[in-house]
Amino acid sequence: MRTFLSSAAALLLAGGLACAQAPTGHLDPQAFQAAVAKGDARLIDVRTPEEYGRGHLDGAANIDWNNDDLLAAVKDVDKGTPLLLYCAAGGRSEEAMHALTKAGFTQVHDLEGGIHAWRANGLPVSLK
Repeated sequence: MRTFLSSAAALLLAGGLACAQAPTGHLDPQAFQAAVAKGDARLIDVRTPEEYGRGHLDGAANIDWNNDDLLAAVKDVDKGTPLLLYCAAGGRSEEAMHALTKAGFTQVHDLEGGIHAWRANGLPVSLK
């Protein structure tokens, strides 16, 4: 019985680690901030220019998902480059994440809850 429980615990732990290290998916604000801090990803705000102007993450490129510019904007980016996406609440960035994954990008994440969740967690935004 002890061996069974140990094996089950090991499988659950391994599954949890695999999810935490998934190449594509949602990141909560703290995990997203850590991914940004690594400095090896392209940070992309998929909101409109007007939304971007009201505050964005420092260093984010603004590529409006609604204008279908995203795939064209990243056409020359290596498919293995980590891409970090966010929008207002998570809907557009999730759509963009799926489109980029379908286009062959292997490390795409979106900010769960968008910039609203980011701000709710007291994280900084830039107006520059």
